[in-house]
Amino acid sequence: MISYKDAGVDIDAGNSFVENIKPFVKSTKTAGVLGGIGSFAGAFEFPKNYKEPVILAATDGVGTKLKLAIDSGIHHTVGIDLVAMCVNDLICNFGEPLFFLDYYATGSLDVKTATNVIKGITDGCKEAECALIGGETAEMPGMYNKDDYDLAGFAVGVAEKSEMDRVSLVKEGYKLIALPSSGLHSNGFSLARKVLFEKMKLGFDYEFERKPLIETLLMPTKIYVKTFKKLKNKIVALAHITGGGLVENLPRVLPENTTAVIDKDSIKVLPVFELLSEHVAEDEMFRAFNMGVGMVLVVKNKDVDTVLNEAEGSYLIGELISGERKVVLK
Repeated sequence: MISYKDAGVDIDAGNSFVENIKPFVKSTKTAGVLGGIGSFAGAFEFPKNYKEPVILAATDGVGTKLKLAIDSGIHHTVGIDLVAMCVNDLICNFGEPLFFLDYYATGSLDVKTATNVIKGITDGCKEAECALIGGETAEMPGMYNKDDYDLAGFAVGVAEKSEMDRVSLVKEGYKLIALPSSGLHSNGFSLARKVLFEKMKLGFDYEFERKPLIETLLMPTKIYVKTFKKLKNKIVALAHITGGGLVENLPRVLPENTTAVIDKDSIKVLPVFELLSEHVAEDEMFRAFNMGVGMVLVVKNKDVDTVLNEAEGSYLIGELISGERKVVLK
């Protein structure tokens, strides 16, 4: 007789994994969570302090950054990336994250690896002040190589309907403030891997900024939820700088006939991007990477000083002028 385990799926390992992650999941519990882990669906009681609440949802993955985590055996940070990529999108629509779901797929479930990944997800949820209320672990031999895994995340938030249309509030003359990134975040890794490991022949242990290069590359994506909540009344609009960089993401919050003018020299480019720029043209750098800017805030002139004082590491990078709906790097 052939068992499920003979076919490559270990039910006992799956049960052990669930037991391992229960305390981590519990640590993310917020006031709205109903029930606990193990049911068929997660339940969350809707907040009552909204006049016209709108549900927002965002989904994302971590891309080929996962390949570096798998090859290096460092798995405790990519879960933070997963949460960040979703919740940072939610706040751009003025939504506050409520809860998160994850999907973990692998060829053969390694309980230690999976536990580290989920621990990272719960760390991200706590930083984003949202609850992990459910997930799915899929063991699929034949679909993935034994040590490979993939991640998908799903964040749900709530916004006041009257606050969602940010583009209509953006005006000529408003200033652009950068919130610094922590590194590459979760975009551009296919290009980064090709440059660093194929072209430059560097290794994970290559000393960069007084630590192994792999630590810089796996630095988790910064989560901006707390900054958003603190300064919500001082922010006109936000743009999450992900794939496409400043030039493709910032126009998403601009009205027609509005140009974002950014002073390139003001951007605090991180050393890892300077390293990559040795083999990548400047235009391509600004389209593939965040260049050290994780989020851009559109702010009224009267609120600039307050935002700069209260948003850690923030700095002025440009302003809005009349013109074509685009970004100009000067």
